[in-house]
Amino acid sequence: MSNRLEGKVAVVTGASKGLGAAVARGFAAEGASVVVNYAASERAAEDLVAGIVSAGGKAMAVKADMSDPAEVEALFAAANRAYGRVDVLVNNAGVYDFQPLENLSIELFRRHMELNVFGYLLAVKEAVKYMPGGGSIVNMSSTVTIFGPENASVYTASKGAIDGLTRALSNELAPRRIRVNAIKPGVVDTEGVQAGGFLQTDFGPRITEQTPLKRLGVADDITPAAIFLASDESNWTTGEFFIFAGGHR
Repeated sequence: MSNRLEGKVAVVTGASKGLGAAVARGFAAEGASVVVNYAASERAAEDLVAGIVSAGGKAMAVKADMSDPAEVEALFAAANRAYGRVDVLVNNAGVYDFQPLENLSIELFRRHMELNVFGYLLAVKEAVKYMPGGGSIVNMSSTVTIFGPENASVYTASKGAIDGLTRALSNELAPRRIRVNAIKPGVVDTEGVQAGGFLQTDFGPRITEQTPLKRLGVADDITPAAIFLASDESNWTTGEFFIFAGGHR
């Protein structure tokens, strides 16, 4: 166990599996006390916490629907009660439902925007209340805003909004010494991507072929960037976008 995040308190949303779980494990291994947020997968979240603790780390699981203001407020209050403050927020909870334009509905739009955009803003609003000495916010965006996959206009729009709010919040929160950056992963082979069926179509092989490094990402390809942005090593970095996609554009 190293100590790049020693003494820091980090809240990772949507952390019961996939990319969020990898980031939570990585943060704990670097010495952070980690709040593992989940919405439905309680067993997975508790198993993750147990694994972190058994490895000598500090973690707790807290259930919260990140699109619900009351539940988001309760999440950060719980983090503050347990650890006394918040130093890092990783906005990772999200939904993706690729649909062609003819399937557009207000329900599809709201589902993406309420969690992927409003949820990020809610989390930042609550997190900064517990960052009196400054902190770091890491928003998970996506390279879909660059390569624009077909049948994903609503999802892509929500990620474009994340890019916009990242820049705006980086300026708004800079006087409070709170840095705001975004990571833009390419296609990462996670449980969610597997469950969505994307890799059982020609989508996965096509993206792999278009990627200069000739493979999809894995969660641990992204974790080092999150650790860097959470650590004091990135103290002069805000409003930036970090692309990790094997060269795919």
